[in-house]
Amino acid sequence: MALLASQDGKQTNIGLKMDTRGSGILLHITSLPSGFGIGDLGPGAYRFADFLAETKQRYWQILPLNPTDPEHGCSPYHSMSAFAFNRLLISPEMLVEDGWISQEDLDTAPDFSTKRVDYAMVSSFKSTLLNKACERFERSTVQSDYEEFCSLHSYWLDDFALFTSLKTRSGGRPWSDWPRDVRDRNADAIERMRKELQRTIERERFIQYLFFRQWTALKRYCHLKGIKFIGDMPIYVVYDSADVWVHPELFNLDEEKRPITVAGVPPDYFSETGQLWGNPVYRWEVHEETGFDWWLQRLQHNLELFDFVRVDHFRGFMGYWEVPAGEEDAVKGSWVEAPGEEFLGKVKKILPDAAIIAEDLGVITPDVTEIMDRFGFPGMKLLIFAFEDDLPTHPYAPHNVIRNCIVYTGTHDNNTIRGWFENEAPPEVKERFFRYIGREVPAEEIAMAFVRLAMMTVADTVIFPIQDVLSLGEEARMNRPATRGGNWQWRLDVKLLDSEASRILREMTELYGRG
Repeated sequence: MALLASQDGKQTNIGLKMDTRGSGILLHITSLPSGFGIGDLGPGAYRFADFLAETKQRYWQILPLNPTDPEHGCSPYHSMSAFAFNRLLISPEMLVEDGWISQEDLDTAPDFSTKRVDYAMVSSFKSTLLNKACERFERSTVQSDYEEFCSLHSYWLDDFALFTSLKTRSGGRPWSDWPRDVRDRNADAIERMRKELQRTIERERFIQYLFFRQWTALKRYCHLKGIKFIGDMPIYVVYDSADVWVHPELFNLDEEKRPITVAGVPPDYFSETGQLWGNPVYRWEVHEETGFDWWLQRLQHNLELFDFVRVDHFRGFMGYWEVPAGEEDAVKGSWVEAPGEEFLGKVKKILPDAAIIAEDLGVITPDVTEIMDRFGFPGMKLLIFAFEDDLPTHPYAPHNVIRNCIVYTGTHDNNTIRGWFENEAPPEVKERFFRYIGREVPAEEIAMAFVRLAMMTVADTVIFPIQDVLSLGEEARMNRPATRGGNWQWRLDVKLLDSEASRILREMTELYGRG
């Protein structure tokens, strides 16, 4: 089990609370401005931290930092590892600053779009830079903090580096198609592969170190500015991942290690046929037998990275929708109980003050609400859904929210507020909203009206996607659930941070006691 210590030896973020009024911004790292096709941990991130401090925001919420895969549309929620970091987010400028590449290396950058991420182009360019950094690393003296990083993170790092090396060696084939002795992790075969792929493995470990070093520096800078990070942890992992390859016994696989059932959600607001995620579901009885060790390691890891951890699809700890493998949609699934009470009881015992946020959107059963109340985990309230015909009693309505929750205008899975208003909101919903605030507002002002409503609530914490703070339309939407292609590509125009919206945001933050 990994120790609860940060890279610099200080205590991790366990124990922080959201019990004072504050507000923050949701913006994923990929959306930050940069000159290299994708947001990263370099100057653009520090400039955004300055913006948060200038507007008196307390929180910066991001999406998962795990590696992404074109096969899954580069979604941060579908990764080959529940522990590893996304190499595409490593800053080239910081590599120059640390002496791993030269300034001339950056001059070879292609003409990247500043509006959308071209993942293939970014991956090609970043791979070239990281290969050069690895070559310099191989010629250098090993640094003590690198050795410390590898030691502290060996419980996932060594297997991940071997996994990615084997993926490259096999031409990208899934681990289930590897030679049987490697697929089944025969001890002799694994030892042989570690020796044969030693150089590649070491490079993978070094790349993970580069990310961690840059992330730690950014996090330290944000803390000095009074800004806390809200991270995001998907509940499931991808089948073709280091986690499933290393721990197949923890997942519902057959004798050939193929999924028997996979995860999703039933038909809902987003899709009439549900969402078929395709992730293997857990064998929770095995997790119980092992004392939930894998889950506890995963939580500890995330609590080291972030100040607060939002657990995506939290209800899956109490019950989950499983679909027979091979189905084309999620309609023919069924609900299965999970030992959430036992698991969260263990979390409470081992990590008594773990700063967890429960993503409790969608159909939530009483047992989920009860367990959240018992452990004090704040849930989420989305104003974009509040103005239906049951507005007076709707739990997301501003007058009904409670202190221990996080109010959002919307999330990365929703349209922007302006895009929703212009393209999706029915006339009766618009009219109901206007009656609620006592006046009509034009489309260009609708998002800030939502921001103001959120600020006014009694909720201790309110979070806004940056798109809503800047009143951006549907073109700035981040993700469309249950669709493939075209998602996770939006990028922020840095000039917009100097707009009138910034002044208004700071003014509201101060006015409503959140600064």
